[in-house]
Amino acid sequence: MTKLFFKETYSPLTSDEIITKEKANMDKKRFEHCIGVSKTARKLAKLNGYDEDKAALAGFIHDYAKRVPVEEYRKEIKEQDFDPDLLNWNRAIWHGIVGTYFIKRDLEITDPEILQAVWRHTTADAEMTTLDKIVFVADFIEPGRDFPGVDEARKVAYNNLDDGVGYELAHTLEFLVKNRNKIYPRTLAAYNVWSVK
Repeated sequence: MTKLFFKETYSPLTSDEIITKEKANMDKKRFEHCIGVSKTARKLAKLNGYDEDKAALAGFIHDYAKRVPVEEYRKEIKEQDFDPDLLNWNRAIWHGIVGTYFIKRDLEITDPEILQAVWRHTTADAEMTTLDKIVFVADFIEPGRDFPGVDEARKVAYNNLDDGVGYELAHTLEFLVKNRNKIYPRTLAAYNVWSVK
């Protein structure tokens, strides 16, 4: 495995300290997923003329808060002045949006662009920056992902990042509808923007 290293951490912590904290915060499978997203984000950044190192860091930390206990999420939603409607959702949504609080607290990363990309990686949005799109798509197509259509998703995303966002949103909504799950409003708004050809 290639050694992870981030030239700029956007934090007082070193690259090694961030990697160590993240590794301690999740199981081996999740950590390997984060490495895969980091590498994929780096590749997408290169293809789209974006800062590869910054994209790799954002991709690496995107799931930092995935295993935070539900009650701790609920507590921080109330205490940190998050939208109270978040209490009607679950960890699938929270680990991006509320996860930014834990990233600021534990990893001391305060860069607004990185935090926004982490925030939006679970829901997408009608307006997305290049970094938002890179992290959103990298999470979906990293090498460890294995689902029907993943090869097509990779081909689409590497060819055109915006089309990759649209492909992922269509796939996600199809999954949510099939399983009769609620759809987060921002995800539906994002679909209405990014799926249009």
